[in-house]
Amino acid sequence: YVFSKVPREELYARTGIQFMNFNTLFQLAAMERDGVPALGVADRMLMMPNALTYLLSGNVSAEYTIATTGQAYDPDGKDWAWDIIEKLDLPKEIFPPIADPCTVVGELRSCICEELNCDPIPVILVGSHDTASAVAAVPADGTQNWAYLSSGTWSLLGVELDEPLMTSAAMAANYTNEGGIAGKIRFLKNIMGLWLIQESRNEWKRRGENYSFDELADMAMASEPFRSLVDPNDESFVAPGDMPTRIADYCRKTNQPVPETPGQIVRTAFESLALRYRQTILEIEDITGQKIDVLHLVGGGSKDEVLNQFTADAIQCPVVTGPVEATAIGNIIGQALAVGAIPDLVEARSIVRNSTDLGQYVPQGAAEWERAYARYRSLVP
Repeated sequence: YVFSKVPREELYARTGIQFMNFNTLFQLAAMERDGVPALGVADRMLMMPNALTYLLSGNVSAEYTIATTGQAYDPDGKDWAWDIIEKLDLPKEIFPPIADPCTVVGELRSCICEELNCDPIPVILVGSHDTASAVAAVPADGTQNWAYLSSGTWSLLGVELDEPLMTSAAMAANYTNEGGIAGKIRFLKNIMGLWLIQESRNEWKRRGENYSFDELADMAMASEPFRSLVDPNDESFVAPGDMPTRIADYCRKTNQPVPETPGQIVRTAFESLALRYRQTILEIEDITGQKIDVLHLVGGGSKDEVLNQFTADAIQCPVVTGPVEATAIGNIIGQALAVGAIPDLVEARSIVRNSTDLGQYVPQGAAEWERAYARYRSLVP
């Protein structure tokens, strides 16, 4: 429906955002198309983090890092993409002013201060998209070309740029240009992450087999390597449900050995994720023209030692892990920048390097992972 009004190429050239069916612009367009009453009576549209800011302080705004993700922001004009909004017949008045992260936007409402028996507290806009805060906490030192992997239920893999990269190659590979702290651009791709493991574990639990993540990792390591591979981003894996059966069905459909045991299924997921990361790193290098020297892996997934080692092996590049709580630390960085407690993002990352536990994984088994990648690419275009 949207592409009938705004061609796909034009929409990407104006916004630089990857096409995903839950993007805010598509949701609003569907509301307008279907005559949803809320769209006609709304005074403002607030992204969820900004709705919380409003409830705390009364401030009405769209914080930059979250606003950019909705596919209605123009990174060149640094404002809403008003021409796109007009072509889709969306009410312009619902789009609030865009505000920079790391700014104080007010104080806690007096009624809340009274309830809590506290003095007025500053309300601060941080990088309110969780990945924006997580990337701010990446402990890179600037001496190497680095990529980041925010690893959790989803994997967000990309690089930090000074300007958006909205080329035809970037659009063809479905990369996104989202806002970051300090005016940076998060050039990245969404990859299905530990969701494959989490949903498999949930299904086994429903069957009465309650495995811990450590037990699953041990079973995976005891299983045959590279027995079966899948595309982690295949549409069949998106919805909640019986993930082990879906993984088995994918392997059956692609004429591979069907994983039967929990260990085989988890090993398939781990190896396939690592190979997808390799594919993405190679795409980023090709699109940006820069060789990646080190991958910084942050978030809850950084605790998964098996996947961390597989990732280093697959991309044949050192992997530095940590901090685990990167989003929370990035939130603190945003507050500290807002009140002048630290001068800039460079200093913030130096503090993270010197105050958190980091791990390092050195690549191994280059030849076997090279062969596995060739097999993987025969399955995944």
